[in-house]
This record gives sequence, structure tokens and C-alpha cells, in this order.
Amino acid sequence: MTIEQQINQLRQELREHNYNYYTLDAPVISDYEFDMKLKELQKLEEEHPQFYDANSPTLRVGGQITKNFETVVHEHRMYSLDNSYSKEDLLDWEKRIKKLVDGEVNYTCELKYDGVSISLTYIDGELEKAVTRGDGIQGDNVTTNVKTINSVPLKLKGDFPAKFDIRGEIVLPYDGFAKMNQERIDAGEEPYANPRNTASGSLKLQDSSETAKRPLDCLLYSIQGDRLGILTQYDNLKKARAWGFKVPSESKLVNTIDEVLEYVAYWDKHRHDLPYETDGIVIKVNDLQQQEELGFTAKAPRWAMAYKFKAEQATTILNEITYQVGRTGAITPVANLQAVSLAGTTVKRASLHNADQIEKLDIREKDTVFVEKGGEIIPKIVGVDFQKRNEDSKPTQYIVECPECHSILIRKEGEAQHYCPNYEGCPPQIIGRIQHYISRKAMDIEGLGGETVALLVNEGLITNYADLYDLKKEEVIPLERMAEKSAENLVLGIEKSKEIPFERVLFALGIRYVGETVAKKLAKHYKTIDAIVAATEEELVNVDEIGIKIAQSVQEFFVSEENRILVDRLKEYGVQLEISAEKLANQTDTLKGQTFVVSGVFEKVSRTELKKLIEDNGGKVSSSISSKTSYIVAGDNMGPSKLEKATKLGVPIISEDEFLVKIV
Repeated sequence: MTIEQQINQLRQELREHNYNYYTLDAPVISDYEFDMKLKELQKLEEEHPQFYDANSPTLRVGGQITKNFETVVHEHRMYSLDNSYSKEDLLDWEKRIKKLVDGEVNYTCELKYDGVSISLTYIDGELEKAVTRGDGIQGDNVTTNVKTINSVPLKLKGDFPAKFDIRGEIVLPYDGFAKMNQERIDAGEEPYANPRNTASGSLKLQDSSETAKRPLDCLLYSIQGDRLGILTQYDNLKKARAWGFKVPSESKLVNTIDEVLEYVAYWDKHRHDLPYETDGIVIKVNDLQQQEELGFTAKAPRWAMAYKFKAEQATTILNEITYQVGRTGAITPVANLQAVSLAGTTVKRASLHNADQIEKLDIREKDTVFVEKGGEIIPKIVGVDFQKRNEDSKPTQYIVECPECHSILIRKEGEAQHYCPNYEGCPPQIIGRIQHYISRKAMDIEGLGGETVALLVNEGLITNYADLYDLKKEEVIPLERMAEKSAENLVLGIEKSKEIPFERVLFALGIRYVGETVAKKLAKHYKTIDAIVAATEEELVNVDEIGIKIAQSVQEFFVSEENRILVDRLKEYGVQLEISAEKLANQTDTLKGQTFVVSGVFEKVSRTELKKLIEDNGGKVSSSISSKTSYIVAGDNMGPSKLEKATKLGVPIISEDEFLVKIV
């Protein structure tokens, strides 16, 4: 046997033993024998570096240093999930689903592990990269650290596709977490707060050998890719197991919402027997073709729902109510609490939402309150223990002045929140607008964070986001914690933001009610900022999915002379305020005014590509057939009820080829 063959044989043996131990929990050799084989392989690899393999089992011990984690765009977006808390929520969800898809619907139930979402990309059966969820559009490349997790296969087995992504959660089991904390306590250090945050921090350690010391685990549950030949979510899970991934065995295929609720009831009681933290159940439509037909909202898939277990609750004292000012001037009351442990974290603050909520619950300072951490990141007060209220307690008087600039607050009819009207002079609003402008989903300015923005405003270097483009390195260097290299990166990041496409710039401007999706609609329809400025309220309302509230907000923004000056300055600096010529070249109005429903399985292009082609050529994609539907683009296995409805309404049905001819 040659040295190369010997090395490859050892690698294969170690991978198999690793899989048996960490994935199947069924080791066939002792830890000592495993370590001896690993040392033998390490020695051979050191002596023969020409046989280096980036996915060798020896690299799981880490040792690589990552100073900056590269930002990577997800090839397949990582959506969040809508939450439900009752049987009624699930029944409503099921009704919506059955209106939109044909045939029987069954569901896959999976435990919702409370970990760090991760996307792993495999090419030719080898781990190519591991990227955190981030904002769903892009995340951080943490491949070096993820390779140290023993349950993540570096090479796959079986009949895997040439390329795919698989999603899951990086978790820290209770036992490992307890052991880590005991070691910290023994060393006189503060224990970690909870497993999830500790797992998250572990993925961002600069030294991968430190990550390797932490007993992280990786549980996978969703394969993403094109033409994978997988028909259902349950098959998805079975395939992933066969390829060597650690897929929880607790998942179950069910046919009704009542069976879903039985599953929920069982695990709500038995979840504490599991080795990991869980906070609910994820229910998915099992049929992947039905999933495609259901599609997505702007934030979440229509075909999945997270059923959250009843929230944990704690009792504590409300010491003081303070008020925060947001970038739009909205005032948010905040409860400052006596510190209390809740769901593994120490809670000191909770949202009070608005004046109506305070009045409804009759919340007062010095009250004993019930705090909950349910489906929300920020804890909230859900009630008051009136039996413990002080006799001299007085009702809360909501503030009438802005806590920052002392302007008299306003409250528009029909709105729950109070607002500070001092748009141009209120410091938190100024800072908040600039922080929004530089945020990841907007201009994504590298080297510039929220704290630095506040510092720049407080030092008088900027008063709005257009001022960023006038900043010089020499002005920035004297700032606290700002070295020459940091200042250089900040200025370069600002310069690079001039390449950000128009729809994201439009979102970055901070027009009230104009989120990512609305910004894309407006940019696509009007093509330039000047066309949007010139549009009447009536014209804006006629744009797909733009309502009267959004139209009025857009008009109000551009009526402001200061905002128009800001936009003119951004133009002068070279910020993209119109759709690029390259992008325009790929867009036409060929299908303008036409609405399409896409149904079935296609050969030449995927359903996603078909939908993009429709939108790029001015058409609209709908998930349901109505009298307004222009065409149904039908592939194989089109649902019979869709066919029946199309025939009844007289909607033309065209093939994939007939559609492609339309846009030539």
C-alpha cells in the first residue's frame, strides 16, 4: 500500500468512526483507539504535505485564526418563520393553505431547536462553506469554526447531489454547557448565561482551536437546491440522514392539525428530557411541490408555521419607566426592572409598547409585574400583581414632551404611538436615520457601526447621511477607539456604498412604511428617484401593493425641502438613484399588465426562474387563480382543482415553451 493510499484509508476509517460516535451515538472502537489512529494520520500528513486535504479529520482540532469573518450572500434566502400560539392560529393557517393548493395536504412536524441557524454548502460531497443566517439575505462565513464540530460531515456518503445547501441549527447540549460553566466557576470566572448565546459566540471566536474545545452539535433539517429529485420534506430528512448528516429522529409525518396538536402536547411535556433547548414545533407542508405553489411572503414561507410553547414567566419589580425615541420620532416606553432570571437570560428591561398598553394593564412604577419572554426577543410585561401594589401608588402619566429635545409630542388619529415632531433637530432621530442608512439591508457600509455613527454626530462631524460622503480620514482618526487603518476602512466603505443598487438606496432613505419589499416595487415601477418624486398620490396608489398610507408617506417625505436637498446631494456624490443600465437591459415591459399563475414541475427552467422572468418582463406573479389571471403557465403535475378553476373562468393555460416564446 502506498503512503497516499494509507493516508486515504485512515481518513475514511476516522470519518466512519466519527459518524458512528457523534451522529449515530453507536461507537465501535474505544476513544483511545480513535486517538491513536488520529495521531498516526497527523504524523503521516506532516511528513507528506503533498497529500493535504482541506476536509481531513485531523483539521477538526482547529488552529486557524480568523480576524474578520467575510460577509457572504446566501444563494437561497434564509427566511424566518411565522409564529402561532393556539389551535385557532393553526386552523386559520390550514384554511389559507387549502385555498391555495390542490389535493390532500399532510404535514411534517419537527422540534424547533433553540440554536444558531446555519447554512452549509456541499460541492461534490465536500463541505465548501458554512454561513450564519445573518439577516437572511447574507451572513458571516464561519467555515473554519464549523469544521471543528464533529457532527458536521466534511465528506458525504451515498447518492448526494453535485451541489446543495443544507440548513440547521448549531446547538450546545445541556450537559456540555453545564460542564463548561463548572470549569469557569472553578477558575473563578463568571458562568455563561445560556446555551444559545454561548453557541453563537463560539462560532465567532477568532481561534478555531478554541471553538474545537466547545461541545457544539449540529442538527440539520432542510435541503435547498435546484433539481434535487426530492419530493417531500419527510424524504428530505431521510436523504440527509443517509448522506451522513445528524437529523433529529423526533420528526413525524401527520395528516391533520389534530395530529399536529397531539405532537405539540407530547413534546411540551417531554421536551425537558431532550439534551438540547427547544422552544416549539415547526410544522411544514410535506409536499415540496405544494410548498412551491404556496411560496413566500416578504419575510416567511406560507408553507411553514412555528408553534411556540407557552412562554416562560417571571415576577419582578418595575423600578422606573423611561422613554426611547426612534429614528421616525416614535416614542417607546421601557420598563426598567429589578434583574430577574427568565428563559436562561437575566432580564433588566421590558417593552411597554405604547400609552394604550400601559393604561390597559394599569402599569405603574414600583408595581410587582409578570414578565414574559414568548415569541419576542425583547421581554414584555403581561400583567400586574395588584395584591402587592403600594397603597400610595398613582397611575402612570404618559410624558407630553420628547425626553431628548423637549418638543411637545403628537399622536395622530388612529395610531397607538406618540411621536416627536422635531424631525430635523432631535438627536436620536438624526442618529437613528443614519444608523438605518448604513445598516446591512440598506447601504451595508463596512467599517461603520451604530456606535461610530453616534460618535460622529455627537462630535459634530455629520448631521445627516449625505454628510458621510464628505468625511475625510484625517477627521475620523482623532475619534475614540479609531486607529488609522480603521479610519481608512470606514472611508473606503462609504465610497464603496455608491455601488449599492437603487432599490436598497430607496430603502436606506428611511421613508416611513417603505420597507425592503415596497422599495423594490417602487424602484422597479419608476426606475428613477426623480420619477418617484414627481409621482402623484393617485399614481403611487396604482403601483402594485402600494396603499394610500404608503403613498401619503412617500409624498410627505419628498415635500420636505431638507429631504429633497439630501437626495440631490446623494446624486452629486454618485449614489445609485436610478436602476442601472445593465439591470434595465434585462428588464422589459413585454408582460406589463398581465398576471400569471405558475403551477406544476418544469424542465427547462425552475419555478423560481420562471417567476423572475415574469417579473423582469413587467408581469405580475400570483399564487391563486381569479378572473384577473391572464395566463397559467403549466408544467407536469398541475393540480386538478387549478385546472378546473381555470377552465371555469376561461383562463388560458400555456406551456413552459409557449411562455418562453412570449418573452423572446
